Amino acid sequence: MIETPYLLFLGDAPDSLAAKVAQGIRDWRPENAIGQFRMEGCKADLKLPDLDLTDAKARGAKTLVVGVANRGGVISPAWKKVLVAALEEGFDLASGLHNLLRNEPDLAAVAEATGRTLHDVRIPTVAYPIATGKKRSGKRCLAVGTDCSVGKMYTSLAMDREMKARGLKSSFRATGQTGILITGEGVPLDAVIADFMAGAVEWLTPDNDDDHWDMIEGQGSLFHVSYSGVTMALVHGGQPDALVLSHEPTRPHMRGLPDYQLPSLEDLRDVALTLARVANPKAQVVGISVNTAAMGEDEALSCLEGIEKRMGLPTVDPFRQGAGRLVDALDAI
Repeated sequence: MIETPYLLFLGDAPDSLAAKVAQGIRDWRPENAIGQFRMEGCKADLKLPDLDLTDAKARGAKTLVVGVANRGGVISPAWKKVLVAALEEGFDLASGLHNLLRNEPDLAAVAEATGRTLHDVRIPTVAYPIATGKKRSGKRCLAVGTDCSVGKMYTSLAMDREMKARGLKSSFRATGQTGILITGEGVPLDAVIADFMAGAVEWLTPDNDDDHWDMIEGQGSLFHVSYSGVTMALVHGGQPDALVLSHEPTRPHMRGLPDYQLPSLEDLRDVALTLARVANPKAQVVGISVNTAAMGEDEALSCLEGIEKRMGLPTVDPFRQGAGRLVDALDAI
């Protein structure tokens, strides 16, 4: 178990989106977020107390969590001094990067010498099966996005919270590093061998009560040439009954791909539904989740109203306004 509470390490993140792991923990497990540690030049700010290691330790923090999700998931050499100092100060380290803490000789040596623990959450711990495509009991909802990091996880968490508030049966199924750090369990899907990814999603969302919903954390985008494979595994392995389209309307281009524009919501709807119906012919698109964090209130409401009128689907920012209308759409299936 990863000991809480956390000091969230933002390193030298170039923007707030690069610190999405830390932001997810702050938003969904605020009781675990003692403060933030930012290096010189960091452009991210979670509006948490800026603490050094000594202050954070005095406030009870037990684990320094690498809250940055950079391209390729690498441990920056610039971070090493802080990570080593944290171990020496008595912190455990936790990371969801592809570049594993335990594979860094200097960090492993200091951890062993100090008796601290290195937690790498992006390591599959189960021998996942190859997908069979067999229909499972229960219901499943998957958020699919026009791009990476547009709010798919927030959508699923918000819907799960609303379901539980109504006394309905629901489980959030984490498939990435942030979701696993928030909930403590899940499948690190993009670290699973490709042939077993869809099977891992089947394993994660097994047979359940007929009125139980699995809210599956989305990953990547069918339109993102770097990460479309993990999305396909979710679409086919998840066999979703319901799809929610997720979108961030202020993006100038795909995340990390300046030569690629975001697809339209119409294109996302048509492509995602066609692919989902390969595994579940009854799949439906039930609503749209829009990340309006970069907009003022009036601009956000105007954007949501325009999309809803155009698409003919309930359209909300579930983190800003709540996920009630999206859950209503599930009830209507």
